[in-house]
Amino acid sequence: MTREKILVVDDDEKITSMLRRGLAFEGYQVFIANHGLEGLRVILEEDPDAVILDVMMPKLDGWEVCRRIREGGSEVPVLMLTAKDEVGDRVRGLDLGADDYLVKPFALEELLARVRALLRRRTSDRGDDAGARRLSFEDLVMDLDAREVVRGGKLVELTTKEFDLLHLFMQNPKRVLSRDIIMEKIWGYDYSGESNVLEVYIAMLRQKTEEHGGPRLIQTVRGTGYVLRGEKH
Repeated sequence: MTREKILVVDDDEKITSMLRRGLAFEGYQVFIANHGLEGLRVILEEDPDAVILDVMMPKLDGWEVCRRIREGGSEVPVLMLTAKDEVGDRVRGLDLGADDYLVKPFALEELLARVRALLRRRTSDRGDDAGARRLSFEDLVMDLDAREVVRGGKLVELTTKEFDLLHLFMQNPKRVLSRDIIMEKIWGYDYSGESNVLEVYIAMLRQKTEEHGGPRLIQTVRGTGYVLRGEKH
């Protein structure tokens, strides 16, 4: 039976009660924190396998909690809950290192599916082939052990999910990857057509890898998906 630890950080008792019951029914060990500072304490004490993190909370909001989690070096998957369906809010959470987001109100079944996907992805990452720990494409170099990316000799700072997305491209250079394939490989299931999470991540990845003036390497193939290749091909 699944015994992964799930931490829920939310000050809404109705939501925490629902999630406690739903997650426990699925076989998870569930921990509840009612504000951000308590959430950080539980992360240090229990080392959860995934964190469900509300944005708007007293004492410390979800964005700051997420920032501190990543600054502390933790790669625990983070699913952020937000009451706002604004692109700016989604981008902010993802840029701070969140792996996924869900807008309130949400269906419990969808949240459970996203948690399963995050846990599958983490298990897959831990089982990477140790024989292929360094990838390169043109002037872009990825060190899987150090989880670092360098372009043109300069370090590229990436969030966990940005790193995973770039890793997928570098495993498949010059191969056109459809949106469905990318969503399945990185998030574990297909998002609804209304979600633009992939486009947000592609934009952020391009911005960071092109920051020092390098030519674009992640190209859009209209009507199909994306491909890692030089501008001249």
